[in-house]
Amino acid sequence: MAPFAQAEQFLDEIVAVVDDSVIMRSELERSAESIKKQIEASGNPIPPDDILNKQVLEKLIVQKVQLQRAEQVGIRISDAEVDATLTNIARQNGISLAQMRSTIEADGFNFTDFRDDMRKDMITERVRYAYANSTVKVSDHEIDLFLADNQLDQGEVDIQHLLIAIPDGADEATVEAKRAMVNDLRQQLIDGADFSVIATQYSDGQKALEGGRLGWRPVNQLPPMFAEEAKSLEVGDITRPLRSASGFHLVKLVDKRDKTTKLVDQYKFQHLMVASDEIVSPKEGMDIINDLYQQLQQGADFATLAEEHSDDVNSAPLGGDMGWRTLEGLDPRMGSIVENLEENEMSSPFQTDAGWHIVKLLDKKQADVTEEYKRQQAEQAIRQRKIQQTIESWVREIRGEAFVDIRL
Repeated sequence: MAPFAQAEQFLDEIVAVVDDSVIMRSELERSAESIKKQIEASGNPIPPDDILNKQVLEKLIVQKVQLQRAEQVGIRISDAEVDATLTNIARQNGISLAQMRSTIEADGFNFTDFRDDMRKDMITERVRYAYANSTVKVSDHEIDLFLADNQLDQGEVDIQHLLIAIPDGADEATVEAKRAMVNDLRQQLIDGADFSVIATQYSDGQKALEGGRLGWRPVNQLPPMFAEEAKSLEVGDITRPLRSASGFHLVKLVDKRDKTTKLVDQYKFQHLMVASDEIVSPKEGMDIINDLYQQLQQGADFATLAEEHSDDVNSAPLGGDMGWRTLEGLDPRMGSIVENLEENEMSSPFQTDAGWHIVKLLDKKQADVTEEYKRQQAEQAIRQRKIQQTIESWVREIRGEAFVDIRL
């Protein structure tokens, strides 16, 4: 081994133990450097290294815990899915995958590391939604109340969020110290401090390293206490400290807009599914779907293969025809794939909680919003609100249960 490489190896060290996994200093430094570039690109000042490293390390710890949970339940992301996601990102930016790779490497990052990070992000997103979707239920009564309350068309808001977390079982002194902290931060913000800077340095929220920016959200999909506050805020206003089970929150209204559109995109597509169950493992399902995908690439008829092999009992007898569907009625992963397909384009195999899938987009149109669709919208709004609350609670729970030894 070359002296330099040997020295570099010795310089690396464990900065945290997370159950059966470890986080190395090299991993922390690489992630911190990536975050720095994102902060620079946003035009915000970079926080001191000690604060940044603390935030990035906590993000890596939470990611490790989620990855371990994903492995326990057999969630995997295939190379084909990662490639499809990267290709979609490149397409959305108007460049090829090769051009995106060149850009990433020109910024000083290893594309293999970037690709691996993408896979981890996809896995953690899937395990979060797998848990939430298995837990969250929406009743017809809730939908009726939602529609009766006329909550369907409240517009959209662009918001920033800051969380000062309160540990489970915290005593009154700890709660009061956190309350004093959030009140002090709010006063700094009112006095002109930059919300992005304060959030990056102090927030315990999942978007802390993005300056707390949550982006555009339908008002009816926000947690109820956020939604109520958002209605009364003017652009630039910051809420009073809001208390939840997670801790104290501050929310800033960056912008708002009316949701005036009365049309909805609908997609007509074919679907072929290999279910994952007690008989067929995710790995076996991946092998089966890859074989079917190869047959389709070689000219096999989609309808014929779907009728003969698809485990989707509703669409298989119809040759995989799903009819006209809206994205809100689909699994989030499937909706993302369908949305980014061109007419007559077929997806690569991809995985959801139900199993492995291939979809082919046949047509796309805009349709008037019907009463049935309004009901779907209401159900989706309630579900998304519950899902976000459930995910936040679950991530906090598994983080608290994990054995974590920080050696930084």
